Amino acid sequence: MSQLNRRDVLKFAGLFAGGALLSPLADRLAQAADGPKKRILFFTKSSGFQHSAITRPADAPTKLAFAEQYLTDIGAKHGFEVVCSKDGTMFTPENIAKFDAFAFYTTGDLTKDSDKYASVPKKGPDGKALKDDKGKAIVEKGALLWKEPGMGDAGKAAFLEAIKQGKGFMAFHSATDTFHSAKHQKGELIRDVDDKGQDAFDPYIQMIGGEFIVHGAQQKSLLKAVDPKFPGAKAYDNADFSEEWYSLKNFAPDLHVILVQDPAKMTGPMYQRKPFPETWARMHGKGRVFYTSMGHREDVWQRPEFEGLVVGAMQWITGQIEVDVTPNIKQVTPDADAKQFAAGK
Repeated sequence: MSQLNRRDVLKFAGLFAGGALLSPLADRLAQAADGPKKRILFFTKSSGFQHSAITRPADAPTKLAFAEQYLTDIGAKHGFEVVCSKDGTMFTPENIAKFDAFAFYTTGDLTKDSDKYASVPKKGPDGKALKDDKGKAIVEKGALLWKEPGMGDAGKAAFLEAIKQGKGFMAFHSATDTFHSAKHQKGELIRDVDDKGQDAFDPYIQMIGGEFIVHGAQQKSLLKAVDPKFPGAKAYDNADFSEEWYSLKNFAPDLHVILVQDPAKMTGPMYQRKPFPETWARMHGKGRVFYTSMGHREDVWQRPEFEGLVVGAMQWITGQIEVDVTPNIKQVTPDADAKQFAAGK
């Protein structure tokens, strides 16, 4: 790595270690900077709603989407090789072995194909575009833009086993709206922060540590950094900004909560609840897992605080830095129970 990049790594380490430049954290990062690059597969397949941040241009379907380009660029800046894909067939034991960690911005059942097609206006016999009763143009499926093959049951199992055996995992926003538990599909709620009944959760939900319920209108919400020592987290303490905030449930009982969502001033029945985890880390067997519900809009990704948090997570999940992730969910969000409101079904 060039001397300039090495200085950048040292500077970053000093910033988030909160101490001198030549701290133990900085030493470890400097050593990592001179070693082989860690490889991360950024998987952005959408079997449900596709967010604009991961939507590739219709006229250039091989061009990376906004979030894909972002993670590729900051990865390169900090010594990572990021490979972006929407192809679930990547998840074979042979391909999985080529990566040190995985990043997900996904929705739905990733075992299924979800090819993306252009939307074209539907026209009537007179050749004019048809509109619905609200005056919105009616569209139909057009040409194939790009293929999104599913990973299949075998791919899912191989991926989850790889995390358990020590591969890293980080996830953004709708990654908790992925592989829902069976009871969620039936509109039922399962109690949060509960050591019992974990087997009822989809194994992916068990791994990521929480599950999406619903979201309301985009609005400001207050975050609290309950672990300001996690790289990048301190910048979010008492942060108050607009985002598409998720209401979440089915938290793993061993979560290490980093940022807490304080919904006290939020509007919408789904937010009428006590503070609950928003960003967290946990161990899944030997694997390191990180999740943040942030990332709906492109401008959220452009916040300098977001880069600090994301880079810190990349370094932790790949073993470049050590962070204390002792479970704390029952201490910092003891009332994070989705059953306290009725609108989450």
